[in-house]
Amino acid sequence: MPEVDAVNSGYARVLLEQYLENPEAVPSEWRELFESGDGGLIESLPGLARLLESLREENGHVAPPPVAAPAPAVPSDLDHKVEAPDDELLGGVAAAMSLVKALRTHGHLAARLDPLGSEPVGDPALEPERLHPRLTPELQARIPASLLRVHTPGETLAEVLPKLQETYSSTSAFEIEHISDHEQRIWLREAIESGRYRRELSAEEKKRLLARLSEVDGLEHYLRRVFLGQKQFSVEGLDTMIPMLDEAIDLAAEGGAHEVVIGMAHRGRLNVLAHVIERPYETILREFEGERTIEAVAADPEGGSGDVKYHLGAEGIRSTPAGDLTVTLAANPSHLEAVDPVVEGRTRAEQTDRSTRDGRHDPRVALPVLIHGDAAFPAQGIVAETLNLAELEGYATGGTLHVIANNQIGFTTDPVDGRSTRYSSDLAKGFDFPIIHVNADDAEACIAAVRLGMAYRRRFQNDVVIDLVGYRRHGHNEQDEAAYTQPLMAARIAQQPTVREQYAAKLVEEGVLSEADAEALARDVDTMLKEAHQRLKESFAHAGVTSEGRIPYGTGAEVVTAVAAARLRELDRSLVTVPEKFTIHPKLKKQLDRRAEALEQGGIDWGQAESLAFASLLVEGIPIRLTGQDTERGTFSHRHDVLHDVETGEIYTPIQHLAEAQASFELFNSPLSEAAAMGFEYGYSVAAPEALVLWEAQFGDFVNNAQGMVDQFIVAGLSKWGQTSRLTLLLPHGYEGNGPEHSSARLERFLQLAAQENIRVTNPTTAAQYFHLVRRQALDPAARPLVVMTPKGLLRLKQASSTLADLAEGSFQPALDDSRADKEQVRRLVLCSGKIYYDLAGHEFRDRAGHVAIARIEQLYPFPVEQKAALVASYPRLVEVVWAQEEPQNMGPWRAIRHRLEENLPEGVTLRYVGRPWRASPSEGYPTAHLREQDRIIREALA
Repeated sequence: MPEVDAVNSGYARVLLEQYLENPEAVPSEWRELFESGDGGLIESLPGLARLLESLREENGHVAPPPVAAPAPAVPSDLDHKVEAPDDELLGGVAAAMSLVKALRTHGHLAARLDPLGSEPVGDPALEPERLHPRLTPELQARIPASLLRVHTPGETLAEVLPKLQETYSSTSAFEIEHISDHEQRIWLREAIESGRYRRELSAEEKKRLLARLSEVDGLEHYLRRVFLGQKQFSVEGLDTMIPMLDEAIDLAAEGGAHEVVIGMAHRGRLNVLAHVIERPYETILREFEGERTIEAVAADPEGGSGDVKYHLGAEGIRSTPAGDLTVTLAANPSHLEAVDPVVEGRTRAEQTDRSTRDGRHDPRVALPVLIHGDAAFPAQGIVAETLNLAELEGYATGGTLHVIANNQIGFTTDPVDGRSTRYSSDLAKGFDFPIIHVNADDAEACIAAVRLGMAYRRRFQNDVVIDLVGYRRHGHNEQDEAAYTQPLMAARIAQQPTVREQYAAKLVEEGVLSEADAEALARDVDTMLKEAHQRLKESFAHAGVTSEGRIPYGTGAEVVTAVAAARLRELDRSLVTVPEKFTIHPKLKKQLDRRAEALEQGGIDWGQAESLAFASLLVEGIPIRLTGQDTERGTFSHRHDVLHDVETGEIYTPIQHLAEAQASFELFNSPLSEAAAMGFEYGYSVAAPEALVLWEAQFGDFVNNAQGMVDQFIVAGLSKWGQTSRLTLLLPHGYEGNGPEHSSARLERFLQLAAQENIRVTNPTTAAQYFHLVRRQALDPAARPLVVMTPKGLLRLKQASSTLADLAEGSFQPALDDSRADKEQVRRLVLCSGKIYYDLAGHEFRDRAGHVAIARIEQLYPFPVEQKAALVASYPRLVEVVWAQEEPQNMGPWRAIRHRLEENLPEGVTLRYVGRPWRASPSEGYPTAHLREQDRIIREALA
């Protein structure tokens, strides 16, 4: 057992301080000493006795250690002057400290969180009578509360304990002790225990809350009664979610926000549209009428909707005490959590001032709110990917308010089969986010949870999770019978009064209003809905005939992408200029120094052309955001937009210091994530239509992991929701012997998804083509996502480089003819796309094949029909057209564009395929096998 005497009492003070904060942080022998309550032992260690006594005198705050040790004294003379402490009291203090710690850490295990009344599991450490020594009422009354570091008013443990138990183990509960930041833990303890954010609502506030719950409940009942059997994905059982959102919006406005961006799945979405976004009831009812009669949607001047009613997004202006603000509900597919990163990206865009070179980010401007499902939050990987963005410099939004709409069930899957954790919210612990659990049937506790969460966000600019524990009054949807799989739960729910009924009874009991007043609120809501429905029906008689809403095609506007040579020279100098005494890596400096020479003599490579394109857009006032995997340098070391001082480690980004820049350039390496990273950029690009937003994969095949984002948002958003963007995907693609996973960006998938001019798909082969393509994408009035098959080996290939004239005078060409061909001699026209062109043009057979011309299709969608027809027609003695590709026949462009290649072929001219045969895997695994197959393709195309 350690000794505590006058010499080492200062050390003991430090250990005791650590013990009070976290008992596990001190050595076990000291922990045993502090918790033992052994009077004889304490008496034998007079230093510890004095230390504990001094702590009482200092109101629980440890005094600083003495500057110097006191003069030595004869132990026997000192010992007889120290009165033996009360060992029961000392032990009681230690037990009380453990109890407070247990309440803070495990109080949630005894909380009454389930509206359906299931018993909490509890924990022995939470029971005063089971501690040692037993904390009897008599002993509790002797323990000064000042020693326990609690923030609840009271003089003794007996006075503060009931309040602490009510705080940590009632219809609200908290998980905060996992947070590693000391300041955050202390702040949360004080905020929770003081009850600062759970003040009693005024009578008027209570009436407003009941009125809102009556609206929520009334809408669900009306829809189910009038549109029997139609899906509405009712919010019932989680009704308090709507007033919680009201409170969050008011607090966001109070904190200076101009916009709130909400993402959620289908449950409760219609109620959010009606009461949070404040869409008129008629717009909700029209969607239901649209399932019964076409006149309903024909009466809508925007034409028929491209998605079901519970996926649609919306935007509204909300009036709050602090002023008006915009509330946006992001459109969302049935992939439950897919919208999460999209909301974060939209919010980041709203928070960023792109009109200046600095691109200032102010998280106060907008609040992201994500409503998750209890089954989806722990199970969908995109949730973890999105949470991981929270504190990254390029992705932070100043804290997201997460609300888990906890039905205590999946579709039909019980929690025990759906997750390995106690709570659906446990994933958030790994990211140091505080978690507030709250019973959805305690309306006032739900409001208090939002107030605490928003105060924490405002103070620390970090995410907070509210686990709203409720139930699902009906099945997964209104056509589903929940009792088939959860008969006991369904029976219990059938007996459960609604939260509106419970809260109304509470207010009647308190005398806030009468029972007649409460009933009148419900009747008023029903009357409003009936009147809105009648107005909608009357409008059908005046409806015009509206055809299906058609996607507007591109404007066809010619975009000038050339940039004056003098301007390019000036920009090129700025792009390699660094501060004095900034030391670039010697090898890299040689590469950058060669850029000036390349500008004058030719040899502008891909990285230089890209930098010039970006810089030229910035001086024209076009903001740019470029993110991706290793994007600052570039996977293949071709970009180097961010320079690192080899002596100091400092970084400098020349493109962010252009003197004439009129817009911001955001550049960030992304986490090694695809779905959330791409979804974030999609959301950003939708909210910033004036900006050029680009996401780059490390290798093109990495886009596989974000296929849901491509399918549900990027290619279908315009058709489903009228929502498009300029998001540009840079996907390294090309067969160079690197195996199945690093060869193909799955070009065929994008072409399969291309229709109605929803996207643009390109495979450029020169630096100048890429330069003009980037500028066209930023300047074209018709915004569309762009998919670029970017090269790997071509990045520094001399034949793929360009001249200053190519950039200053040219434009992007969807098709490139063979400049070397003698058109009168050509019998075979080989059409191809991408890197294979250089394999064909550089093969030893090429010089012998004077009868063969090689042309390139640089834009695969929209397919350049007219350019291809003119190109073919320019060869008067043509006998056959060959499509050559590296990819297997069931992949690559062939199957998607074959009908375009066959169109308008001169009479007698045939079309033939040359490439890899049908394969299950994109390419060979061995470099030698790749080379042999590649050579076979080229020989067959040229022979």
